[in-house]
Amino acid sequence: MREVLYETGIVLGVVFLYLLMSGMYRKLKWAILVPVLTCSTLVIGLLMTTGSSYGDFMRGGRWLQYALGPAVVALAYPMYKELDALLKEWKAVLAGTFVGILAGMISGIGLALWEGYPRELILSLLPKSITTPVAMEISSSLGGNASVTSALVMIAGLTGVILGPLVFKCLGITSEYGRGIGFGAASHALGTGKAAEFGPTVVSTSTVALTFSAVFGSVLAPVVVWLLL
Repeated sequence: MREVLYETGIVLGVVFLYLLMSGMYRKLKWAILVPVLTCSTLVIGLLMTTGSSYGDFMRGGRWLQYALGPAVVALAYPMYKELDALLKEWKAVLAGTFVGILAGMISGIGLALWEGYPRELILSLLPKSITTPVAMEISSSLGGNASVTSALVMIAGLTGVILGPLVFKCLGITSEYGRGIGFGAASHALGTGKAAEFGPTVVSTSTVALTFSAVFGSVLAPVVVWLLL
């Protein structure tokens, strides 16, 4: 009974923090206050303050983790609603996604080589813009560190969520398809969540870009490594 109450408390606590941070974000509209960042920071702070381990947290947090699958599948609904519009622009969406994921890989490796990073870190960095499960598998198969890749994927997602709207504004990107491709190809699921703020076409395009980034990335990663490393 105590175990059940402990796990329930963690779930309710995280949900409360998320709702609180979501309300603050909607009110202030500051990019740095996106709930996924603020909630994660608060949870980490609480664990460090109380001396609790990650394992202690995951005794209840695992129930939230189980909800990730249905949440990702739910992204298919806005894509279904905008299916006709997406089919009209399918060539542009797929081409943009392909170029986006390729540019992300090459730029990441290029900067890492320039800075003289070790090979394992470079390989871990390569799939940073692909959704976490696929990115970790790609990293492991190429000789990278899957745990490092997981952290880099989160950083890429948060960077896109926080800086994406500013980049669109600075570059004059007003196309809904262009914004959707940018969020999905650069910042995977986190970017797709942010895309929902820009309308159904943007989030639908981002969902497609997220999906095909994983497909294109799985094929391109070994080729990029063979050519550049």
